[in-house]
Amino acid sequence: MTGRFAVAGMALLLLLYLVLVAQRAVLFVLSGEPVAIALGIALGVLPVLGAWALLRELLFGLRSQQLADRLAAEGALPVDDLPKRASGRPERDAADAEFPRYRTAVEQTPEDWRAWFRLGLAYDASGDRRRARQAIRQAITLERRPVLPG
Repeated sequence: MTGRFAVAGMALLLLLYLVLVAQRAVLFVLSGEPVAIALGIALGVLPVLGAWALLRELLFGLRSQQLADRLAAEGALPVDDLPKRASGRPERDAADAEFPRYRTAVEQTPEDWRAWFRLGLAYDASGDRRRARQAIRQAITLERRPVLPG
């Protein structure tokens, strides 16, 4: 629950920042000076991009949490019994040793969102956040895909 409050707080702070930047952009445009208008238009792009990125990340977090909750309800989440460092992160060697099992599961069932989600967790445990996010995005995409009659 603390994590959700932290995310909400950071999202609100970013939203406040974006509103203030948008306000400043409008003031530049309304000034009537050609350089200020150009600066205002350029500055106006930032809140749009920031709002898009914020929405995209919040949706990713929500959807990935929903998938984690489904796997937990099914009893299909991997057991987190890896040895931990002082920071609480799994020891890299232990996580790397577990990794091939999850990669093989995805290779055997590439249309299974559950396998992709577990692979994302394995990437995260191994410290590869970029690939973890890609795998979890793939899980979200597969889970949202309609099931066609066979």
